[in-house]
Amino acid sequence: MSGIVTLTAAGAIDATYRVGTLRRGAFARADSYTREVSGKGVNVSAALAAGGARTAAVVVLGADDVRFARCGLTAPLLRIVEVPGATRVNTSIIDAEGATTKVNAPTPPLSSGAWAATLAALREELALQTATWLVISGSLPKLSGSEELVELAAVRAAAEEHGARVAVDTSGPALDALLAEPAGIDLLTPNAEELSAAVGRPLATLGEVIAAARETVERGVTTVLASLGADGLVAVTADRAVFARADAPFVANTAGAGDAALAGFLLGLTREATATAAGDDPLAVAAASAAEWGAHAVAHASTLVAGPPHGIRALVETDPDLTRVLTPEGEE
Repeated sequence: MSGIVTLTAAGAIDATYRVGTLRRGAFARADSYTREVSGKGVNVSAALAAGGARTAAVVVLGADDVRFARCGLTAPLLRIVEVPGATRVNTSIIDAEGATTKVNAPTPPLSSGAWAATLAALREELALQTATWLVISGSLPKLSGSEELVELAAVRAAAEEHGARVAVDTSGPALDALLAEPAGIDLLTPNAEELSAAVGRPLATLGEVIAAARETVERGVTTVLASLGADGLVAVTADRAVFARADAPFVANTAGAGDAALAGFLLGLTREATATAAGDDPLAVAAASAAEWGAHAVAHASTLVAGPPHGIRALVETDPDLTRVLTPEGEE
């Protein structure tokens, strides 16, 4: 059975605090606290494994935290590349109303030796998993002593060498560079805000998001999966756009929802679909699966999902209403 390999070049420890009330400048005592190995690719692999897929997560972690990582629930999935020191910590604070405040630590640079070791581990896992997809997820570090990000050309070459398609879920300067020259990427997963920045105009309706996504497709991306937050998501190709939305049973933690949605989309593409409202349309099945996994994820207290979604069914539109007005950022 073929698998899916994820690459997290800037691994993290996710620390999640639950508090009654969060007030700026005030003292708050947490009601609960969890700590888990994370990073976007690790989250994607955890969701893929929960959905029954074969997967491996190549992740760069500080040596101080490797023992902890090897004792966690995701340990069997991890292909760890050790670097000196501690792993960065990303912090989520969730208040009684379910709002998530998230602070991510800066991405530490990688030495050229650590990057070479990461590429070697990646090539080995692509071969071991006979991978059909390589998912590049999360922040990309700079090379030590340089202002340049680690070079993705070698990563994409490794995927091509092993016959794996490439999905990318990143942000900031790395996303800007990819959006400027995205040819050869099979799946790109920006949110509406990132698409807006890429095209230099506001995107207030579903039709405007689809038009912006299609501009990226025209530059060489096969599919754009655009997250619309509470409004759902839309999968866009050169000639199609499929909208999907699913309601979560409740909201416990919004961190990691996008990672679960990406995993759901890949599960929908790579596995035989069960009966859904999307019927036998592969793109619609994948979009529905993405929406359902995203809704499933926000009902989890932690960043990582446990098990596949049950009882969540997406609304799917293969001919979406282009005039639909999107919820302004920050509102629900």
